[in-house]
Amino acid sequence: MPDGAISVVERFVESRTGLDPAQERPDPAHGDSTARHSGPLAGPAAPIHSEESASRPPYRTDSPVLIPDGRATAELCHRPDPEDRFPVEWLRLTEHSFLVSVNWPAAHRFFAPLPGGHQDPLLVAETTRQATMMLAHAEFGVPIGDQFVMRELGYRVETTEFTVAGASGAIDVVVECTDVQLRAGRLVGMRVDLRFQRLGRLLATSMGILGCTSARVYRRLRGERMSVARPLPLLPAVAPRETGRGDRKDVVLAPSRHRPGWRLRLDTTHPTLFARPNDHVPGMVLLEAARQAANVLTPGHDFHPASMRIAFHKYCELTEPCWILAGPDRSAEQGTVMQVQGLQQDEPVFTLTLGGGAPRDGG
Repeated sequence: MPDGAISVVERFVESRTGLDPAQERPDPAHGDSTARHSGPLAGPAAPIHSEESASRPPYRTDSPVLIPDGRATAELCHRPDPEDRFPVEWLRLTEHSFLVSVNWPAAHRFFAPLPGGHQDPLLVAETTRQATMMLAHAEFGVPIGDQFVMRELGYRVETTEFTVAGASGAIDVVVECTDVQLRAGRLVGMRVDLRFQRLGRLLATSMGILGCTSARVYRRLRGERMSVARPLPLLPAVAPRETGRGDRKDVVLAPSRHRPGWRLRLDTTHPTLFARPNDHVPGMVLLEAARQAANVLTPGHDFHPASMRIAFHKYCELTEPCWILAGPDRSAEQGTVMQVQGLQQDEPVFTLTLGGGAPRDGG
């Protein structure tokens, strides 16, 4: 076993001490070769069943297979800057489940701690994205250069101790891949469910539905949009304090004078949000726009996004105005819930639900 895998193996063995893992269920990942989704569109995001996930034992496997294993790289995670790369290494547990070692920062230039010492929950979403792509490349053979579409993404903070003190440093993430869809031997899509743990305590759960497109097909689909000139003109920013941000460069909302909501503000030189050249708006920019809109609408501008569900309906184009609309969900039974939508040419690009307030403790 390479030396790089020792730390994650040791943490896995230590964390299992005194636990009574549930029996592993049959892996339904041998799906047929027909993709579940016919294109880069998605319906309503699948919910994360917090009661079920929080009641599960931290690990569901009895005898992990310790090979193959590997280390995260810039190419696998699609993050060239090590400061923005959170997975460290991984182990295969069963055919379609993995243990990923993650390092979360106590301070980050963009995923900064929230007021009161809370860790930024969007770290869960970004880590889900990175870990999923890493495993798709390394364990499912998706070539570097192929394109991913995260059709759905969701997370839920599961503990009141989601703080810098309680949720930074070494984090263990169990990743279960289901609905694995192959076409001519190539991965075209799958669902992932993740459980984030530290020192035996459940921190958060997340899910994602991923689609894969070959580089050749992607070039044919996107055509001339792949040659968009950069940088784009930078729009005025909403006041940083209203969006929950301390620096204007991190603001992704621009004021709107002629229609409700805000216009998406794109700084294609931002080192984290636009870490690599891209022909469309990255999904993390849209998540951040939704979070900032919720902050603007919240008294005190201190909205804490303890849960999130997003469905991406189509690519958000860089050169077309994108309007962000947001408002409270009046039908929510408890807590503060915000509904956010992104529109381009009056068609939805994404729909998102954000749940605020203190998370319940499920650890």
